[in-house]
Amino acid sequence: MSSTTLSVSKISVRNLTIRYGSFTALSDVSLEIPPNQVFGIIGPANSGKTSFLNAINRMDMMRSNMQVTGSVHFNGVDVRSWRNVYALRSKIGVVFPLPVGLPLSIYDNVALSPRLRGLTDKTQIDEIVERSLRRAALWDEVKDRLTSLGSLLSGGQQQRLTIARALSQDPEVLMLDEFSIAVDPVTTMRIEDVLKELKQQMTVILVTNLVQQANRLADQTAFFLDGRCVEVGETRALFDGQVRDQRTNDYIEGRFG
Repeated sequence: MSSTTLSVSKISVRNLTIRYGSFTALSDVSLEIPPNQVFGIIGPANSGKTSFLNAINRMDMMRSNMQVTGSVHFNGVDVRSWRNVYALRSKIGVVFPLPVGLPLSIYDNVALSPRLRGLTDKTQIDEIVERSLRRAALWDEVKDRLTSLGSLLSGGQQQRLTIARALSQDPEVLMLDEFSIAVDPVTTMRIEDVLKELKQQMTVILVTNLVQQANRLADQTAFFLDGRCVEVGETRALFDGQVRDQRTNDYIEGRFG
């Protein structure tokens, strides 16, 4: 693969295989994720979608039995070559399926990452907190109670707080792993509107168990099945039935999964 190929992709994955002991969760996946798009990943449970995100974000460092081979390049640089993995994760944020609210105030939840980076100027931190909450479509709901515990927010608000916390690091890539699981349909649509705006400033990788959510949001979509990437294509074309593998169409049409 040439350096030119790497440079045009935000994330470039080649021959990625992930094993947990003797179990192979993902096998020989290769794909390109362009900048400033929403890249959707669909597929049934246990198809390797979350493991794929973990490899991008170097979460294997936290799982002793997770073995990764192949390569993942971010901005043309192999993620495994980063000596400071925390610096990598500040560039590649992640939002998990269930809100992970820290036992802190709303303000401190969002201010934590800037403070950990060494920022001490309160005016700058205030600006980051407000900007992040606005980008997560939460500011208007919480601006008068920033000192309240984040854990007291509703489930949907906590999920948006989690997004705001990820955005406080100004990531270049935002990965979301089935964010809709814990939120109501109205909040889901609000977050979808946020993601449409965010792709103007960053790359969004969206793992979703809702195929129509991928249809609404994703510019390109990958279909994972049994630990393999069956197909990648323009979302509109895939949902119009222009597939190379009939299993892709069968999954989109709800015939299994």
